[in-house]
Amino acid sequence: MEPETITQVTPEATPALPTNEVVGTPTASVGAARNDNRMSRDPRAAPPRGGRRDNRRGPRRDTRPKSEFDQKIVSLRRVTRVTSGGRRFAFAVCVVAGNRKGMVGVGQGKAGDTPLAIEKAFRDAKKNMITVNTTSKMSIPHETEAKFAASRVRIMPAPGKGILAGSSVRAVLELAGMREISAKLFSRSKNNINNAYVAIEALKKLSGTKLKRVHREAVTK
Repeated sequence: MEPETITQVTPEATPALPTNEVVGTPTASVGAARNDNRMSRDPRAAPPRGGRRDNRRGPRRDTRPKSEFDQKIVSLRRVTRVTSGGRRFAFAVCVVAGNRKGMVGVGQGKAGDTPLAIEKAFRDAKKNMITVNTTSKMSIPHETEAKFAASRVRIMPAPGKGILAGSSVRAVLELAGMREISAKLFSRSKNNINNAYVAIEALKKLSGTKLKRVHREAVTK
């Protein structure tokens, strides 16, 4: 038998792979593919319901002109009316409105919703607006005193002292634009509504107008 011939394969004889062919996936492309998959699976990356984020609408702007009168709530109560069908709740609001230039008024409103009750009270305050007789320094020419229901107040000029008042009387004087004035409540009534109306009554004495009777008859002293 003839001996078998063994051929040795040298490294030079091994065919080399072409340089332009890539075996497998490069590391960078694998990382990018994983990131793409993670972003697609991430719920935070998904667009919100109702459209894309770029199409979101901004806050709605109120096109109504701003009123020249400022307002302040002096009383906010929840009232109950008992009927045959049960209890019905509503909100009663008392508002002081003024332009800080000598005009001020007090109004009340009642509704099942608080914003609607405030709007009604503001309209009522504008209907009952008065013009105060003021001096050049936004004070009053002389002392005045009035009584409304159980509330009694005395308003006096106070040069160089600002506004010295409390309760809802201060709100009336501030929204009227007063600066150098003081007020003293002689009654022990804690009713902010009556205190606001008695301040209006005292200021009306300066202008010579009569107080419109809203709930009770005003008794002047």
